[in-house]
Amino acid sequence: MSYPVISADSHITEHPDTYTAHIDRAFRDRAPRIVSTSDRGDVFVIDGMDRPIALGLVAAAGKKPEEITEAGVKFEDLHRGGWDPVARLLDQDRDGVAAEIIYPTVGMMLCNHPDFDYKKACFDAYNRWIAEYCASKPDRLLGCGQTAMRTAAEGVEDIKNIKALGLRGVMMTGDPAQEDYDSPIYDPVWETAVDQGLPLSFHILTSRGTSKHRGPRINSFMSIIRGNQDILGTMIFGGVFERHPQLKIVCVEADAGWVPHYMYRMDHAYNRHRNWLGKGVNLSKAPSEYFSEHIYTTFQDDWVAFRSADQMNWRRLMWANDFPHSDSTWPWSQEMLAEQSKHLTDEQRRAILCDNVADLYRIDLSSLKAAA
Repeated sequence: MSYPVISADSHITEHPDTYTAHIDRAFRDRAPRIVSTSDRGDVFVIDGMDRPIALGLVAAAGKKPEEITEAGVKFEDLHRGGWDPVARLLDQDRDGVAAEIIYPTVGMMLCNHPDFDYKKACFDAYNRWIAEYCASKPDRLLGCGQTAMRTAAEGVEDIKNIKALGLRGVMMTGDPAQEDYDSPIYDPVWETAVDQGLPLSFHILTSRGTSKHRGPRINSFMSIIRGNQDILGTMIFGGVFERHPQLKIVCVEADAGWVPHYMYRMDHAYNRHRNWLGKGVNLSKAPSEYFSEHIYTTFQDDWVAFRSADQMNWRRLMWANDFPHSDSTWPWSQEMLAEQSKHLTDEQRRAILCDNVADLYRIDLSSLKAAA
C-alpha cells in the first residue's frame, strides 16, 4: 500500500507500577497491583472488585486458539510491547501498522468499579503513565486518557487535562455517576470535547450491564456490543447530537457489520412507535443520519463490515488490530486485510485503513511510513 495503515484501537498492558507509582498518595495502599498466585498465574488485584484480572487474555495476540487461556500466565511472558514503547514499535512494524490509537486494558475493567472516587484516582494515575509511554514516539503512539465522570464539571476539567498531557482522545466510562449521557447536564462536556478537538470513545466492556450473560459463558462474547449500542441509542434518541452538531463519538471494538440494520431499526422505531414509547426528544433528522454523521466504529476481523461498507457511511469506519489482546489480528493483519478488503475501491480501502482515523485524530501522515 502507498499509505500508512493505522490501528484505531490497540491496547496497552499496564506495567506493574502503572498505578502504584502514579496514583494519588491517599490511594496508594489500594492501588491496582499485580500479585503472583499458585493457581491463576499473575493477576491484577483491584481493591473493591471481587475478581482479579488474570493476564492470559491480555496479551494473547498471535497465539493459536488452543493456546489461549485466561489464567496461568506470568507478566514477564507477555508481549513486551504492551508496556515497553521501544518494543512496541517493532511489534507495529511486524504487523505492517504505522501508528496506533492506544487504549487501556485494566482501565477498561476499572470503568465498572462502583467507587467513583477510587476510579478517578486510578484514571488520573493511568493518564500520567500513558502520557509518558506515548511521549517516546508521539507520532506513532497515540494514547487515549480516561475520565471517571464523577460530575460533568469534573469531566470538563479531565478533558482539558488529558489534552494538556498530549493525549489524543478521551475514553469515557460507560456509566456516569450522575443521571445519563442524554441529560443536558453533560452539554458542557460535549462542548469541551469539540473545543479541545478530542474525540470521545466508548469501548466495549465499560458498562455495568455488559457483565451479565445468559447460557454458556461463551455466549457472553455475543452480547458485549450491546452496552455500546445502548449508549449510542441514548445519545441519538436523547438529542445529544441535535444539540451538538460538531460532536464526534467513537464506538470501539464493537464490530461494525451490524450498523446498517441498527440504523434501519432506529429509524423504524422513531417513525412508527415514538408516540407510545413515552417521553422523547423531537429530532430534526432521522436517527440514522445522526449515526452516519457523528459515530465512528472500529472493528478488526469483521468481514461483514467490509462487505457492508456501501450500506453505511464508510467515512466513519476505522480498522483496528486490537494488539495485544486475544481478539487481535496481529501479526497477520496485512494478509487478512488483503483478503477481506479486496472488493473495495481504492478510495474506500484507504479511508478505512488510514484516512478516517488520521482525520479524526489529526495525525500527520507525512511522518508515517507506508505499509509494506
